[in-house]
Parts: sequence; structure tokens; C-alpha cells
Amino acid sequence: MELIVTDSAHKWFVEELGLESGNFVRIFGKYGGSTNVHVGFSTGISLVEPEDARTTTVIDGITYFTEQADDWFFTDYVLTVDIDDKLNEPSFTYA
Repeated sequence: MELIVTDSAHKWFVEELGLESGNFVRIFGKYGGSTNVHVGFSTGISLVEPEDARTTTVIDGITYFTEQADDWFFTDYVLTVDIDDKLNEPSFTYA
């Protein structure tokens, strides 16, 4: 699994959520909705510290991560977190 957070997504998280160096953003799979590769599940975010991080990406001291417990959702994918310009909110694309 690889986790890519684009510059525009990082900027959105900082501005909209008031993040600063030392903060954490957990990315996880949740029941309901869909992604481009999951049916019945979507992607969620939570501002919590890692318990058992699987994959991390650090930008300006902010750690974006997935947990080992969510391996079932992310295995074998590259996840790109970007911004949907029409909705002005994060988009999650799995490849």
C-alpha cells in the first residue's frame, strides 16, 4: 500500500481542519458508500494518533496514516488523496 497526499489536499486539511505540525490524520475504511474499487464501503478520516500505523506519509510535520487493523481495506492499492474542486472536499482514488 502506498499513501499519496497531494499538495492541494494537504493545504485543504491544514486550512479547513486547523492542522499544524505534530498533528495526525487517520485514513480508514468505513461501512456505507463506495470508492472507485470498493462497493458498500467508503473512506473516512479521523484526527487521532496512531495505535499501530501501517502506512504513513508526513508533510510539514503532519502525519497522514492508515492502521494495521484497516489492512483489509488498503492492501494492494495506491491511495491518492486529492481535492474535488467542485465539492471543495477531499477525494480518495485507489489504483
